[in-house]
Amino acid sequence: MDPFLYFTLIVIAAIYLIMKTCIVVPQTYSFVVERLGVFRGALGAGFHFLIPIMDQIKYKQLLKEIAIDIPPQTCITKDNVSILVDGILYIRVMDPYKASYEIENFRNATIQLAQTTLRSEIGKLILDHTFSERDVINANVVRALDEATDPWGIKVTRYEIKNISPPKEILHEMEEQVKAERVKRAEITISEGEKLSRINRSMGERQEAINLSEGEKIKKVNEAEGKAKEIEFIAKAKAKGIQMIAEATGNEGGPEAVNLQITEDYLSGLGLILEKAKTTVLPTEMANIVGFFEGISKVTNKFPGLDGEKE
Repeated sequence: MDPFLYFTLIVIAAIYLIMKTCIVVPQTYSFVVERLGVFRGALGAGFHFLIPIMDQIKYKQLLKEIAIDIPPQTCITKDNVSILVDGILYIRVMDPYKASYEIENFRNATIQLAQTTLRSEIGKLILDHTFSERDVINANVVRALDEATDPWGIKVTRYEIKNISPPKEILHEMEEQVKAERVKRAEITISEGEKLSRINRSMGERQEAINLSEGEKIKKVNEAEGKAKEIEFIAKAKAKGIQMIAEATGNEGGPEAVNLQITEDYLSGLGLILEKAKTTVLPTEMANIVGFFEGISKVTNKFPGLDGEKE
């Protein structure tokens, strides 16, 4: 045998043995090792030695959180509407041994389980609630998957619905419903504005009426106080005049002056009555006229000639 070929084979065999003996496990990975077909252990990150031929790495498990797309699937709601739903699932391998030996393909199994669980949750809700209760659906799916995948050494951390696609006719009806709701809210807003406007207007009118009545009240009070003061001044003036007249009657010619003043006031009042009256009534007999002046004479004692003529 060629020495060079022999040397080459020895080098290749040595390299193979070194590769099979010295193992470097990357960070966030776990290598499952079997010895003669039997589980020996899970190797963590770092440098490890294996027995060539006897030990072999059977599974390599990633310990990072894994995002798995859930393909779109048709789900039927409680009100018998078919919708297309897809999502994304987040899982993490917690036990490399269980993930390797308790399930054949934990990723595929988890996807199938997520789809069946989602169909079950969608079937409990009507179409409108599938949009408004996404968080509830996500939480229920995570709880159900976490319980189911625990024997596989898998931890389901999150599930998110990406899209909910109803049929076109249902989507059109929903758009019409949204338009109707917008019109309804607009009408309610307008009516509320009109209501507030009428309330404000009525309150303004009420306040205006109160202000006017208060002003009228103050005006009447002021007028009444003015009249009261006027009457008081007139009464004081009359009292003072009467007092002066009473003092004047004690002087010489005082009674005659009083009688004359009374006569003038009487004639002035009579003249005003005759001026304003529409019908003037005069005595038909001269005796009546004479009696009229005799009455005045008795009051004034200023017409003695008339008394003498009568006698």
